[in-house]
Amino acid sequence: MDLHVSLTGSGDLTAQIYAQLRAAVLDGRLAGGDRVPASRDLAESLSVSRGTVTAAYDRLLAEELLETRRGAGTFVARGCVPPGGVARRRARAGAVVPTALWATTAEAAPGPGGAVHDFSVGVPDDSLFPLATWRRLVSGTLRRGRLAAGTYDDPGANRGGSRLEAEIARYAGVSRSVVASGADVVTTAGAQQALDLVARVLVEPGGTVAVEDPGYTAAARLFATHRAVVRGVPVDGEGIVVDALPDAARLVYVTPSHQHPTGVAMSRARRVALLEWAVRHGAVIVEDDYDSEFRFADRPLEPLQSLDRDGRVVYVGSFSKSLLPGLRVGYAIAPATLTPALREAKRVTVWDGDAVTQGALADFLSEGHHAAHVRRATKVYRARREALLDGLTRPDGLADWLEVVPSAAGLHLCTLLRDPALDDVAIAEQALAAGVFVEPLSVRHLEQPARHGLAFGVGGIPLTGIGPALTALRGVLSSSRPGRRVDG
Repeated sequence: MDLHVSLTGSGDLTAQIYAQLRAAVLDGRLAGGDRVPASRDLAESLSVSRGTVTAAYDRLLAEELLETRRGAGTFVARGCVPPGGVARRRARAGAVVPTALWATTAEAAPGPGGAVHDFSVGVPDDSLFPLATWRRLVSGTLRRGRLAAGTYDDPGANRGGSRLEAEIARYAGVSRSVVASGADVVTTAGAQQALDLVARVLVEPGGTVAVEDPGYTAAARLFATHRAVVRGVPVDGEGIVVDALPDAARLVYVTPSHQHPTGVAMSRARRVALLEWAVRHGAVIVEDDYDSEFRFADRPLEPLQSLDRDGRVVYVGSFSKSLLPGLRVGYAIAPATLTPALREAKRVTVWDGDAVTQGALADFLSEGHHAAHVRRATKVYRARREALLDGLTRPDGLADWLEVVPSAAGLHLCTLLRDPALDDVAIAEQALAAGVFVEPLSVRHLEQPARHGLAFGVGGIPLTGIGPALTALRGVLSSSRPGRRVDG
């Protein structure tokens, strides 16, 4: 690789070269085994004599920071810097710091780590992904794509939407009854970016945003970064409680098909009431339909977007659950009055997404691979879900400790602890120590009194692992004792 060395003035040039190379090794920019330029090449690039460079190299060789290999060249010596010895630039008085909003990050929930049994929520099984088909489509996109043009795409140039946006509109219309054309779709880097764009064009600093409580905490955090006042609204067996919405709210974020994290579906009466509330208050509803492709019982209710007759709903979705989170493709389907602003917000932040991924996904949708994959994956997830339900509800299973929240779709189930004295966070920590990762419910609350329970995802655990995992969890629950809790 090219090595950056900057020489100033006419002082001791050897000392300058030596000092800069030494610093590059000690702070980790050059790692053990990296080849440094030949002395002749570095001398030529710096316009100095070769002797000046070799003198600097000799000092580093003497300090055992460099080593020579006969016929190969000069390299950074392996093991010359202790593990973890990469230096970071120290903060100094007057150093640049973020604004107060970003001075501290939201506390991240612990991950599965090395858990033997992983019930992570919102994680699909990557082994089900049709990799061979995807490789073929990516190769085809690279062969025929716009890459040779070497230009930026203009998200606003084609007001009728891109080919992928047209395919997303068709897919959402057929599979979820969403009413849209390609012109109504804005592709994004996952659903989180879709929420960010919506916030950029709708949220004023100090404005009120209402979210479900418990709910998707990443969305609440995102709205807060736009200087919104985020209010948590209670959720019951029919979804968000419309009567509890703050009058000042001008944006309401909901997950009506499979409420995150409880799993309840918003009733039709509640959907109608929410739409009527939005009209009366001049508010916009963001409908996040994050994993309802996977349905296991009941007929799906119409999305808010298709019931909306007043242009009050922005429908958000992604392919993170149905395919892979790493593809980073999501979308927002918005009223015609909002799509120009959303496209402009996208243009000034990321310009456009990955052309290869988007082209391959357009083919994946148009050729029917997505629908076929969802059908195959649903069979796998159904078997896991049934095994999980059986273990949670059997008298000799976990029924004495956990009550399952009814749910008909999605990749996770939520349960409530029957004993109000038990602490779900403590139980989750004990379960992780026993090799089982489950997610506590109470940490998903914002301002409502916390309910304690456990959420179980079915994407990260094989069918054969569910029985042993629940057996281990039973041992944890049977030994659990009421602990000190502080509910907000």
